[in-house]
Amino acid sequence: MVRWGMVIDLKRCIGCNACSVACKAEHGTPRGVFLTRTLSREVGEYPNVKKIFIPTLCNHCRNAPCERVCPTKATHRRPDGIVLVDHAKCIGCRACYVACPYKNRFYVRKELLENGYFAEGLTVYEKVKYAEFVPGTMVKCTFCAHRVDEGLEPACVVTCPAEARVFGDLNDPTSNVRRLIRQRIASQLLAELGTEPSVYYVE
Repeated sequence: MVRWGMVIDLKRCIGCNACSVACKAEHGTPRGVFLTRTLSREVGEYPNVKKIFIPTLCNHCRNAPCERVCPTKATHRRPDGIVLVDHAKCIGCRACYVACPYKNRFYVRKELLENGYFAEGLTVYEKVKYAEFVPGTMVKCTFCAHRVDEGLEPACVVTCPAEARVFGDLNDPTSNVRRLIRQRIASQLLAELGTEPSVYYVE
C-alpha cells in the first residue's frame, strides 16, 4: 500500500516562499491562513553567519495526535497516509490545534471569508474559493489530495524553483523520497514525540 510523504532539502531551499504562494493560489485560503510556511533563522557567529530556511506544513503523521483527540472523527487518516479534515463532521472545538505539536492548523472564522485581500470586497476568484470553506471548522495542508488522486504532485512541489521538495511513496524503496532519506542526513520535526511524521528534512 502506498504511503505518501515528502522530503524537503534544506540545502536547496532559498526561502523564496513560492511554495506558500502556490498553496494559496491552489486552495484560495483567506487572508492570514497559510497551509505551508517558511521559517528562517540565523546560525553561526559573526562573521560566519548564515540564514537557513525551514519550510513547514502538516506532517501527515502516522501517529497523529490531532486524529486521536478529535471527538467527531472529523480528522482522519486515509489508507495512503494523508490526514484530512471532514468539514461535515468538524465542530470547530480546536482540540486538534491544541494537540498538534506543529501548530499547522487554522480555524476558519466567518469574518475571514467576508474580507478579501483588497479593500473593494471579494474578487470573483475569492468568492469561488471561499465558498469551499466552512466557517467554524479547521483547515490544514492536505498534501493536495485532490491533485494526488489525479496522479499529480502537490502544488508546492511542482512550483518550487529550487526543487527543494520531493513527493513520493515512503513505502517504495525505489522512490526518490526513500532514496534521499537513505543517502542524506534525514530528520523529522519533533520525532522524539513519537508522531511519526511523513515529512522529512535532509541536509
